[in-house]
Amino acid sequence: MANHKSALKRIRSSETKRLRNRYQHKTARNVMKRFQELTDKKEAEKMLNTVYGSIDKLAKKNIIHANKAGNLKSNMAKHVATL
Repeated sequence: MANHKSALKRIRSSETKRLRNRYQHKTARNVMKRFQELTDKKEAEKMLNTVYGSIDKLAKKNIIHANKAGNLKSNMAKHVATL
C-alpha cells in the first residue's frame, strides 16, 4: 500500500482516468459495431462522420494509437464501399 499522500492521490486519479477511458472506448466500439451492422448505403454514409469522430476522439486522447485509428477508419470506409 502507498505510504505518501501523493501516491494515494495518484492511485485515485489513475482509477478515475482508467474508468473514463474504458467508458469512452466501449462507447466507440458500440458505435462501430452498430455501423458494421448497417445494410443501407445512404444511412451508412450519414453515420460515417459520427464513427470517424468517435475514433478520432479516442486517438486524440491516446486511448488508442493513431495508427490503429487510421486502420479502423479505413475498415469503416471499406464497409461503406462494399454496400
